[in-house]
Amino acid sequence: MLRKAGRVKWAAVIMNSINRRHFLHGSLTATAAVAASAWSGGSVAAQSATAAAKSPAVPPRISILSYSFRGLLKDGKMDVFGYLETCKYRYGLAAADIWNGFLASTEEAYLKKIRAALDERDLVLADLCVDNAHIWEDNPDARKKNRENALAHLKAAALLGARFVRVDAGGRNPTWTNEQFDHIVKQYKEYAQWAYDHGFKMGAENHWGTEGLWANMQRLYRAVDHPGFGVSCHISGWQGTAEEKTEADRLVAPWVCHTHFPWNITEGPLEEKMKNLRDAGYPGYYSVEHHTAKNEYAEVAVQLARVRAVFDRWHAES
Repeated sequence: MLRKAGRVKWAAVIMNSINRRHFLHGSLTATAAVAASAWSGGSVAAQSATAAAKSPAVPPRISILSYSFRGLLKDGKMDVFGYLETCKYRYGLAAADIWNGFLASTEEAYLKKIRAALDERDLVLADLCVDNAHIWEDNPDARKKNRENALAHLKAAALLGARFVRVDAGGRNPTWTNEQFDHIVKQYKEYAQWAYDHGFKMGAENHWGTEGLWANMQRLYRAVDHPGFGVSCHISGWQGTAEEKTEADRLVAPWVCHTHFPWNITEGPLEEKMKNLRDAGYPGYYSVEHHTAKNEYAEVAVQLARVRAVFDRWHAES
């Protein structure tokens, strides 16, 4: 018993001497290898060796939407600072993708702390994903409130150094009325100019409502017609048949500024969807999004491993 106690004590001393961040990064490597092996059936050791030999010098452009951890957020087990720590040291990422549900406020002092945390970890903010700021609501007071929220988050994005900001168009019918469309376009032009003046882009996402139909997104993009405006594509999040979704994913690619890859895509036609973007010259990040609010650390790791595997194949082929 004394010898065992001595070994435990000595192990604790050794662990305390290891830099925590290096330890977590090592854990990430092992977790990713196990996840990749589990889904491909290959040897963990062989895949780890191959990945080490072929991994690109520049990290692939991958991020995780913080919405993926909303279960942990709800349980009080993660906040925005824990999310950034998770991105950097659990998953070894170089970018973050913040859903505004993780922001306690848009006050400058608080945002400066988040910016400092991003800078300390050398993390790019690929996207600030803003809910409760969509442009059209039938109630004028709701429209005003959403506009105030959108403007507050555009200012937050500038302070945080975001590359893109998602603000939804609004509307819940198959098409917009002329009044709705004109109002939405006018607001987007204003927001896009503000974003452009501050060094980033903003735009709509195809994940709900009227903008979820490809014909409507085309019409919207062409009407706004601004260099500060783009599309955040929730891959295959369109409304319509499977064939219509596939076609929309392909055709929208030249306009895409940010992406979200859900579980069903990462376990299905992932490489095809990523190739659509690559072939269109997509400059942004390939961001995974998880929806179950359960077992989030492990399941997000699986999604990331699949995306990384595609990048590894491309690197090996090049």
